[in-house]
Amino acid sequence: MSLINPQFADSPSIDNHHNWQRWLLLALLVYVMLLAVSLIGSGFEYAAGDHAKALFNFASNPIMGLIIGMVSTALIQSSSTVTSIIVGMVAGGLPITIAVPMMMGANIGTSITNTLVSLGHVAKKEEFQRAFNAATIHDFFNVLSVFIFLPLEMAFGVLEYLSGQLVTLLHTGQAMGVGGVNPIKALTQPITDLVTEYLQFLPSIYPGVAKIILGIGLIMLSITYMGKIMKSLMVGKAKELLHKSIGKGPLSGIASGAITTVLVQSSSTTTSLMVPLVGSNVLQAKDIYPFTLGANIGTCITALIAALGVSGVNSGFALQIALVHLLYNVLGVTVIYGIPMLRNIPLNLSYQLSVVAAERKLYGAAYIAGLFFFMPLGIIFTTL
Repeated sequence: MSLINPQFADSPSIDNHHNWQRWLLLALLVYVMLLAVSLIGSGFEYAAGDHAKALFNFASNPIMGLIIGMVSTALIQSSSTVTSIIVGMVAGGLPITIAVPMMMGANIGTSITNTLVSLGHVAKKEEFQRAFNAATIHDFFNVLSVFIFLPLEMAFGVLEYLSGQLVTLLHTGQAMGVGGVNPIKALTQPITDLVTEYLQFLPSIYPGVAKIILGIGLIMLSITYMGKIMKSLMVGKAKELLHKSIGKGPLSGIASGAITTVLVQSSSTTTSLMVPLVGSNVLQAKDIYPFTLGANIGTCITALIAALGVSGVNSGFALQIALVHLLYNVLGVTVIYGIPMLRNIPLNLSYQLSVVAAERKLYGAAYIAGLFFFMPLGIIFTTL
């Protein structure tokens, strides 16, 4: 005999109660993320001080900046975390020129997650080929985007210029706390000051370093749990959105991918949702291509939210690097998907690689280890 009154079993009011708790926890986690960005900015500014040039020289080479963004994202498996950390670093004085390639690298690093998800199909050859094909479209698109935009950025500073123009339109200084009241600063600054006070016993630059480490830890914690809560609230809707968008044209697919990623706060989740559907032959790789591109755009929301937590003289730069991330992904989709001769390159390369990987599984493993770890780490060691 059941001890639960059937009247209250699966009651909508109980579900609503749990949903309210989740939304409240989500709001708390957003606050923790904003606090973490504030700590990183404050700590980076404190730690750099007169040593700023030495710190920035490590990533002053754009290729090195790209590699740092790529490897750190592949290790953490969250571009949202890395881009939020970059926003915090810019708030602490990291030049935009150095931060732009880091953002590009984060885009490549985040695509490792769905490639790892495809390995779940490795036992069945044909299924694995389809899943690996679907997963590596994201990889090849992001690599192609870097090949196009990094040389342009190095030569002409396109993204830095465009984002700077946008900041002059959007950022008056009042809203971000230079001359007016910033409610986000009012919420985060007291705790940042309290942490600073408690760390004063540490010598030299160590209080700044401690704040950076604490901030990074809080960002990783908050974004991880934000993702889990958003998944529990939204994944059903995300799947529904995916199915509805397929067959309605590329613009619908891109828009749905962007909205879904905003809902679940993770492009890795969005793209990973699609891999099993292609692996089990429910969808084709070309069907999910626009949805993947939309995920790239949707993931920019986290850096934009993080920029809201920045106040003071560098608040405009923090907003600028968040806008760089958005512009880079929007332009990447527009140029690569908009130009017919470029559009099918990621599809063709991912298909050819998936056929080889399905025949020899070792090649698939070598591709993941080589692209995301050995190649970038090799570049770091040869340039040191």
